[in-house]
Amino acid sequence: MAESNGRLNIDKPLWDQSTFIGRVKHFFWVTDPRTIFTSDKKLDAARDLVEQYRRGEEPPGVSREEIVYAKKLFESAFHPDSGERQNVIGRMSFQVPGGMAITGAMLQWYKTNTAVIFWQWVNQSFNALVNYTNRNAASDITAQQIGLAYVTATTSAVVTAIGLKKFLAKRAGPFAQRFVPFAAVAAANCVNVPLMRQSEITNGIMTTDEDENEVVPSKYAAGKGIGQVVFSRITMAAPGMLITPIIMNRIEPMKFMQRIKPLHGPIQIMVVGCFLIFMTPTACAIFPQRCQISSEKLKVLDKEKLEEIQQKFGEKVPKTLYFNKGL
Repeated sequence: MAESNGRLNIDKPLWDQSTFIGRVKHFFWVTDPRTIFTSDKKLDAARDLVEQYRRGEEPPGVSREEIVYAKKLFESAFHPDSGERQNVIGRMSFQVPGGMAITGAMLQWYKTNTAVIFWQWVNQSFNALVNYTNRNAASDITAQQIGLAYVTATTSAVVTAIGLKKFLAKRAGPFAQRFVPFAAVAAANCVNVPLMRQSEITNGIMTTDEDENEVVPSKYAAGKGIGQVVFSRITMAAPGMLITPIIMNRIEPMKFMQRIKPLHGPIQIMVVGCFLIFMTPTACAIFPQRCQISSEKLKVLDKEKLEEIQQKFGEKVPKTLYFNKGL
């Protein structure tokens, strides 16, 4: 737990973020689905308490537990760059309830083209909102860019799903078609995330030194961060979308399952939810949130930016640059 002079360091995670286990504990804490039921009034009060504590002006008698809980609410609902309160559906704490409902539906209703198109559209609408909400807020994105990312990702998901469905219908049995939604989701993530954050790729994202002082925007940092986010998103979805079909294929023929066919959808949604409860924080923790690159990389990748750093810092060029990769 980050502390200084007996006080909690309100701007640092409670667990060591240089270790995978520390990051998993942090994201289990931050992505707690129960926080989505907290009212805006309580969230704003938590933000105010965090800001007061940061200045050393918190009200007398406030306990450590209250400060820690306020920090939890603040980090679960407010953007780390802009400090703005995020919309509920776009928060990572909504990934479990939102993801389990949509993913379970995609896995359950996949047999008709109409169902495939509808649920892929719903999923990409959800993903687009999550990607926009958790982007690096220092990079601007226009309404036109958002629309392009949304339409392209939705189209890629639908084309992949319908194409694979037809291909497997001719060459494999119904069981293989259960995995079509995952292929569509993976393909769409490879499109949705980069397009939704295209301004970062074009303009770079701001890097800082160890003390959070701004250094220079970097396109390499943007590419690295976006690549890690895409990998994490696919990893997050993989167990639920790959193992759940196997489980359902085994239990659906059983007599008790035949008697409760209307409940197959809800059961599948709950199974996916069990995976997401663990995979959401685990996938978020694969890479550090505060990502780093070596300034030496800029010698090869972006000499112009290296010259900017040298002019700004002289001989004391930071060896390591840091940036928020987004989620």
